[in-house]
Amino acid sequence: MSYQNIILSIKESTAYITINRETKLNALNQDTIAELKAAVDSVEHDDSVRGIFITGAGQKAFVAGADIQEFLGKSSEEGKSLSSFGHELMDKIANFSKPVIAGINGYALGGGLELALACHVRIASKTAKMGLPEVSLGLIPGYGGTQRLVELVGKGKALEMILTGEMVEAQDAYQWGLVNQVVELYELEGTAQNILNKIYSRSRNAVATAIGVVNAGLSKQKDGYQSEIDAFGKCFGSEEFQEGVSAFLEKRKPRF
Repeated sequence: MSYQNIILSIKESTAYITINRETKLNALNQDTIAELKAAVDSVEHDDSVRGIFITGAGQKAFVAGADIQEFLGKSSEEGKSLSSFGHELMDKIANFSKPVIAGINGYALGGGLELALACHVRIASKTAKMGLPEVSLGLIPGYGGTQRLVELVGKGKALEMILTGEMVEAQDAYQWGLVNQVVELYELEGTAQNILNKIYSRSRNAVATAIGVVNAGLSKQKDGYQSEIDAFGKCFGSEEFQEGVSAFLEKRKPRF
């Protein structure tokens, strides 16, 4: 597929996705959301790809929000459709069976922060700023932010961020658990790749299973504890489990 708003490249088992609308601070319009979904879909069943790194073009913004121009003149039903379309992408990323890391290289606001929240791990540059400013537009976060932010930072801090609409600095975001690490801008990609390389050395099946079970525990429709029990037992039937145990007992590295 030919992309107009993103760049997709694959190297050393990692799919690198860059939102490439630098003059618009990488704002998420509907075409960009569609391309992101297509890119994620394209690597889902590609066995050569074991993880995804998502970032924004340039040094100013990861994604500085949704493209507000597309919101003008929309009815309530059309607004609901816009939200559902964004949710499809975010849910796809959050439930992806391979690890997805966000490299927050600048502003991550509104839909941009919601994109980062959907990723499994978030690495931020020291100059990054994050926020959900939708209330200043008479809106609320519409791509899952009201739910995923609470999961990371708790109800009180999430409500503070959402109700004030103010941005937070990277170091504060780290202290609250919103991001996993804060590094220099030039270290973003390398830090993410180091984490991914560690994950790549583990069992593919176990990694995918762990992601699924953690997400099950956050779902109101599922019993996370029972999901863990079922998945734990299922792992015993995998070839990777047999290899992992054999390698442990033979005091060697597993060959996954």
